[in-house]
Amino acid sequence: MATPLTETSRSELLGTLMREHRDALVSYAEKMLGDRGLAEDVVQETVIRAWRNIDRLHGMDGSVRGWLFTVTRNLVIDWVRKPHARREAVGVTYSEPVARADGTDAVHDALMVRPLLDRLSPEHRAVLVHLYLCDRSINETAGLLGVPTGTVKSRQHNALRKLREAVRPAPARPAPPVPGPRAEAVPPCTPR
Repeated sequence: MATPLTETSRSELLGTLMREHRDALVSYAEKMLGDRGLAEDVVQETVIRAWRNIDRLHGMDGSVRGWLFTVTRNLVIDWVRKPHARREAVGVTYSEPVARADGTDAVHDALMVRPLLDRLSPEHRAVLVHLYLCDRSINETAGLLGVPTGTVKSRQHNALRKLREAVRPAPARPAPPVPGPRAEAVPPCTPR
C-alpha cells in the first residue's frame, strides 16, 4: 500500500504528471477535436480530475498515462455530444455556406444584366458600364466619354431608375367590378 501524500508531495506528483504527459494529451485531444484551444481546455479539465484523484493515481497499479488518456478521451466525447459543441465558435461564422469561385455567379449576372442593359440608350448604357462593370469613378467616366461630371451623374441616376422599373413586377390589375346595385354616379370635381 502506498504511503499517504502530503500537500507538497501531491503538488509535486501533479507537476511531474503534467510535465511528462501534458503535451501528449494536448496533441491527442487536438487530433480528435481539430482545435488547439479547445484541446487545451479539455486537458485542463483532465488536470483538475487528476488533482481530485491524486491519491488514487499515486497508489495505482496500472498506467497513470493510460488513465490520463482515458479521461481526456471521455472528456472529448462528452464535449462533442453536448449541444454547445454545435453552436457558433468564436471567430467562425456558420450562417452561410462557403462560396466557391466557380464562375456561375458571373454567368448568371451576365445573363440577367445584358438584356436589361440593352433596354437603355447607348449613352446611359456606356455610363453604367464604365461606373459598375469597369469600376471607374465619375470623373474618370466623364473624361472617357467627353461629358461633364454632372451629365454622368444624371445619366447614372436615370439609367438606374429605368433598370429598377424594368425589374419591378408589374402591378396587379384591379378586379372587375362585381355586379350589384348601382351607385349614383359621382360628379367630377370642377375647378372654381
